[in-house]
Amino acid sequence: KKQHIQLWKKRDHLKFETSSTLKPIQEVQFKHEEEMVQNRESWTPLDYIEQYIDKDLMKMIADCSNATSLARCEIPLNTSTDEIYHYFGACILMSCVPYPSIRMYWFKTLKFPAITEKFTRDRFFRLRRSLKVLVDDDVPDDLRERDKFWKVRPFLNRVLKGCRSQTRPKCVSIDEQMIPFTGAYGIVLDFDVYQGANALLEQVQQQPGDLHLDLGGLVADRLSQTLHPNTKIYCGRFFTSIQVLELMLKKQMYVTGTVKKNRVAAAVQKLPTNERLRKDGMGFSAQVTTKDGKICVVKWYDRKPVLMISSVHGREPEDICQSWNKKLKQYVTISRPNIVSEYKSKTRGVELADRMMSCYHMSGSTKKWTLRMLMYFTDLALANSWLLYRKDLTERGTPKKSIMQFLEFRMEVATTFLAQHANDSSGFSEQDEPDVFVEGKRRRPAKALPHVSFRRRSNAHLPEVVNMKNAVRCRVKGCSGKTRVRCVTCEVFLCLQGERNCYAAFHT
Repeated sequence: KKQHIQLWKKRDHLKFETSSTLKPIQEVQFKHEEEMVQNRESWTPLDYIEQYIDKDLMKMIADCSNATSLARCEIPLNTSTDEIYHYFGACILMSCVPYPSIRMYWFKTLKFPAITEKFTRDRFFRLRRSLKVLVDDDVPDDLRERDKFWKVRPFLNRVLKGCRSQTRPKCVSIDEQMIPFTGAYGIVLDFDVYQGANALLEQVQQQPGDLHLDLGGLVADRLSQTLHPNTKIYCGRFFTSIQVLELMLKKQMYVTGTVKKNRVAAAVQKLPTNERLRKDGMGFSAQVTTKDGKICVVKWYDRKPVLMISSVHGREPEDICQSWNKKLKQYVTISRPNIVSEYKSKTRGVELADRMMSCYHMSGSTKKWTLRMLMYFTDLALANSWLLYRKDLTERGTPKKSIMQFLEFRMEVATTFLAQHANDSSGFSEQDEPDVFVEGKRRRPAKALPHVSFRRRSNAHLPEVVNMKNAVRCRVKGCSGKTRVRCVTCEVFLCLQGERNCYAAFHT
């Protein structure tokens, strides 16, 4: 490996330096993507989650689960797209109202009708055991060797597609997460599942003369491919190095973050020692820059020394903050460099989704890694959906009390998954439903009404006149009329007349 040499200009730590002394390459105007907030005015929670998990994905899971079950044990699973929706809806609802054991949801004194009416306990566990997102026999051996997560890759790719469809802001943050995890993140724009350093190095073929990047640098480079020029990136010390900052400058992107002292050893030699900063007291800082003025390293003493690097922020302008003083046993006011305040403000949302998902995570009480991955990325999709939902309503001036909290949002999605599809969970269609005899007369069981969020989706409902001998009673509450008009999507009969338009009332 060639040693990367960088010349640093020493700065007197008593002399204030403005961030304008940094000389990054000529910036291009950041191209803001046009937010399509107006197009999302009538969106329901279901519309938000369908950016990541849609009907095509559910149908694929149902088909693959049926095929795998039949091939392995020669017993048909007979699941349907509706039942897969029911399963995910039940898992989301269980995460909102957790019990110590999944079996408790079917106890007589504790059971949830929304769950128990869809499937029995044994059926739920069989679905959990049989859930598949692809047919294993269709995956070639070379792909299995290259991708450790091939068993769940179609599901991951669908969620990733939803993440990459989100608007790219001017400031982003890069960090790592664990599955399962605890912590906090904003809207996830892109991700890459770690399969080991060797796997990533094989995917990235560096050309002669390229800057040598370590694992953290390769990850930062990979995740920055979907960002726009003039984006400001904030990340932890695992991802930062001189090579990463120089590579991003070539892409017209600017990195700020904490850095390990061995990665900027030459700069550390020209900065005050820890003992010197400790004597000077809390809030003291010093700065050095590269000879060309494009990169700076700032050392700040808070409760302990903090080392940061940036290609866009410097020490000035300083502000003040509150910090705990162990000797005085109280908070004191100290000076804080601009690079530190910018970093903290931009990475504050990095832990938001992580904290949200840890509060209501779909554990499933299973050690099966494929199922844990599916549950984790479903949680990620829910967190992203709620953050975008809250952002849209806030920008439209909706009162805070009228915006659903994350728990309410999850329960709304769960209820929609459980209620929007009216077919029987065993996979039978409406025509397969058995007749019910009441007082000697044959009657079909009443069809469950679709959820209100499904009924009010625009451009999804068309009426049809059913050729039948006797008209059917209208399903709108309070209406005693009879009709032969049925909604193709909701599959319920509704009055559609000049003096009585229950069809419009039902869908609005």
